[in-house]
Amino acid sequence: MELKFYSYLSPKKGYSWETPPAKIPESDIAETVKTEVLILGGGISGLAAGARCVDMGLKVVCLDKNEKLKALAGQIAAVNSRVMAEQGIVIDKKKLAADWLKMSGSRVQEDLLWLFINRSAEGFHWMLDLAGADNLDVSVYQAYQGPMFAEYPGTHHIFKKKECTKYTAFGGGVLACEIFQTELLDKGGTLLRGTTALYLEKNDAGRVTGCIAKCADGKYRRYEGSRAVVVATGDPSEDEEMMEAFCPIGLRAPSKFPRPGNTGDGQKMLYWAGAALDNPEWAPTIHALGGCGFQGFFLHVNRLGNRFMNEDTWMQAKSIRVLMQPGGDFAFSILDSKYLDEMEERYSELGGQGMMPLGSVGGSFNRERMVNSMNRYIEQGNAFKADTLEELAEKIEVPAENLKKTVKRYNEIVASGDDVDFGKRERLLTSIEKAPYYALKWGPQLLDVFGGAQITTDLEVLGPDCKVIPGLYATGNTAGGMYAVDYPLLLNGNSYGRALAYAMQLGDVLVRPE
Repeated sequence: MELKFYSYLSPKKGYSWETPPAKIPESDIAETVKTEVLILGGGISGLAAGARCVDMGLKVVCLDKNEKLKALAGQIAAVNSRVMAEQGIVIDKKKLAADWLKMSGSRVQEDLLWLFINRSAEGFHWMLDLAGADNLDVSVYQAYQGPMFAEYPGTHHIFKKKECTKYTAFGGGVLACEIFQTELLDKGGTLLRGTTALYLEKNDAGRVTGCIAKCADGKYRRYEGSRAVVVATGDPSEDEEMMEAFCPIGLRAPSKFPRPGNTGDGQKMLYWAGAALDNPEWAPTIHALGGCGFQGFFLHVNRLGNRFMNEDTWMQAKSIRVLMQPGGDFAFSILDSKYLDEMEERYSELGGQGMMPLGSVGGSFNRERMVNSMNRYIEQGNAFKADTLEELAEKIEVPAENLKKTVKRYNEIVASGDDVDFGKRERLLTSIEKAPYYALKWGPQLLDVFGGAQITTDLEVLGPDCKVIPGLYATGNTAGGMYAVDYPLLLNGNSYGRALAYAMQLGDVLVRPE
């Protein structure tokens, strides 16, 4: 019986990336380097995979086109870690899975989702054990809880202890990468930076055997992995053509967090090797980090000075709502002189990005830091202060009559305690009546795009005929199947958590008897 995937199978518009590059002549290939496991990509997914493989006794070579270690996020999700257990925090796995599927329009491979859910804590514990308890401080992120959207409390922050001399990174994803890089190198693995994989190679039997890469010295070399070739090269957010094909909404974001090098190299190599890619639209991370990057629970108005949403929701939702507004590039939060008291009164129940200023998530309220943040926003032109609403409207270039009308209506809602216009919970309704008045400018910013090759739960890459491409594996953001429509901020840091869960799985798979 012949089977096929519902996936991106063939050229649609003749994008340049759909055509494989010309082969490097054999005469230009300086040498062949052989190993058991060849990993393409030296970010958290590739380094975690490499570290796990050397821990399992496998010989590893890892190639990365970046000259230095890079990590672009700071949070790691794990479902029911021992750190959570110590605090009495338990996630209902079945409910998490159900909510994830709803957010993804059901376009998720449930077995891959459960692989993450069931192995993320195991991977996280392995990382903590590699680092050693004396070297790390670990905490659980304070999750946002609202009636429209609630985060799960499984997001972890890691920081190097002051007395630690083993690592140089302060914390977050860079520290996680350094932990795995140290393990990879200490156990005899090889990491070659400044080395760009150009395309994959197959033998006559159709097995992927390795790649051709351009190395730091300018020479071309062939790298072969006798047991596996693992693609872990990150997302395609810096390739405009791939964005147009797979995530056009990402192109609408007015700003983009710089991801130099994230040009979909792995997705392209996998596609050229015959992989079936996730069907569009791939899931973007579009956070409201443009401008001051802080929105809070205060009144939100668009560029016409009109309220347009229930402000009691998550950061990604705010970004998408703004994209749908006139102009679509930014919005404003309107505050008055009471904002510090209002934040402090509610701080312990907020949590989450967007509701708390960046750098404050999970910590206690600090009035001085908030005042300093506001002053910095004003200096940067991302916040405005005025003695009247008319003056504020002029500074933010919105119609004064609209802003005054919006504030008047909002104050009426606050007084009634019932937001009949947008359904915001009473606890977060705060009036705007005492000068000085403030406007925080914020807007959508693209961070990542999640989509890649169809894989099995053993991370084997599948072709359009639903058959495994021998020798070829994908992990991290080059692996598909687990995201669609929207990045699920149900559990912040889940892409890093997936990297660790998949590393555990890959190690087990590759030591099985062939």
